[in-house]
Amino acid sequence: MIVTPGGITLPALRAIMAGEPLALPAGWEAAVETSVAALAERIAEGEALYGVNTGFGKMASTRIPPAELVRLQGNLLRSHAAGIGSPLPAPVVRLILALKALSLARGASAVRPVVISHLLGLLNAGILPVIPSKGSVGASGDLAPLAHLSLVLIGEGEAMLGEARLPGAAALRHAGLEPLKLGPKEGLALLNGTQVSTALALTGLFGAQALLGSGLVAGALSVDAARGSDTPFDPRIHALRGQPGQIRVAATLRRLLAGSAIRESHRRDDPRVQDPYCLRCQPQVMGACLDLLDQAGGVLEREANAVTDNPLVTPEGEVLSGGNFHAEPVAFAADTIALALAEIGALSERRIALLIDPALSGLPAFLVREGGLNSGFMIAQVTAAALASENKALATPRSIDSLPTSANQEDHVSMATGAGLRLAEMADNTAAILAIELLAAAQGVGFHRPAATSAALEAVLAEVRAVAAAWDEDRHMAPDIVAVKALVEAGAFSTLAGIV
Repeated sequence: MIVTPGGITLPALRAIMAGEPLALPAGWEAAVETSVAALAERIAEGEALYGVNTGFGKMASTRIPPAELVRLQGNLLRSHAAGIGSPLPAPVVRLILALKALSLARGASAVRPVVISHLLGLLNAGILPVIPSKGSVGASGDLAPLAHLSLVLIGEGEAMLGEARLPGAAALRHAGLEPLKLGPKEGLALLNGTQVSTALALTGLFGAQALLGSGLVAGALSVDAARGSDTPFDPRIHALRGQPGQIRVAATLRRLLAGSAIRESHRRDDPRVQDPYCLRCQPQVMGACLDLLDQAGGVLEREANAVTDNPLVTPEGEVLSGGNFHAEPVAFAADTIALALAEIGALSERRIALLIDPALSGLPAFLVREGGLNSGFMIAQVTAAALASENKALATPRSIDSLPTSANQEDHVSMATGAGLRLAEMADNTAAILAIELLAAAQGVGFHRPAATSAALEAVLAEVRAVAAAWDEDRHMAPDIVAVKALVEAGAFSTLAGIV
């Protein structure tokens, strides 16, 4: 895939995350070389330039002699590689490499083309630096994780090639690359930036979008399992409110339920006037989640195209010291994604609770015959409740937290990296909740046979039943949940929704 710096899209980022190679268009080096030359002129004039011929952070007033400028950049990488925790997953590291290369290639960072080519060389060879997951507060750049990435460029640190963990020098050799000797500002440009926070948030966004689609499929199946009404999805209702996500979700639910014989069987003789909110208000809740994810996607797409290191070099040769490395927009986006994930799971858990309650669903208690002898879905709902509650705690905004760093020089930070990092755990919880709902809804629909649900939802039932048989009597529940959760995570249901 050839991408012009500043022109990456969300679909392209998805593809890179999944393994698509990345290349830059012919002539991309020109802007980069211009900024390198402009910086060299300023250095030759003897001006104090932050991070180029000075120390960093609180030591910015310390001048570094010209003979030590290369050493300064290497020391920066080594000292800042202070992260801890489990390594970031391979798809996230792929995004980080791509985002860093694209940002530097815009020509405002004064790094040589060879630095960018090395980043692309690692990405396209499948050589992924080992980056500890913890150690960034999301301001002054994702310093520690990006330092771990950058060490590999100078032949230090570690990288993964498939399942093999290699020293940095060996990883470079495998890619046919020589260790770099970093020039002035290059280490700082590599470390400054929001690429780790952005990659984590993008991964969370893509996961949340898929889970929202799966949640609509599960919700539609639950409507039929509970013999609910499709009237709340009437387009006239949603047009009068005008919220775009709500309108799209209602349309999706109508399409998923179209042609259901179960719905037709009780259209005229159902004594119930209205369904509980977890069925009736799906467009309002899930539509709001969709709007949040769309908003977050816009922020993150812009950030993926941004130049976020410091200082920046203009085409006219000015060196500007600013704060684009502050990841507050990313932190807000990640917190928004967290809210959507929590609500997708919370609404699903409420539908599970409805289905197992005979007073609300009209189905056998806990979705099993011979209740008492069999407990059915009793504890599966407890698991869903536990996970939904856990997600509520994880959804607490991280962007409102701040601890000063670097001897109070960096006195307000975004916590964007942690905000993005927790999204994976929330997505895992939500996928499990949806798996439980799909099992419960499939069980509920089975009680209405021979009446069939819609063709679309019969296909969902077939997917579920291919890995988990109907529940005739109590058996080990966990394997069924794990099997259906794997389908959720593989996108088996989200593609049917077609919402994103």
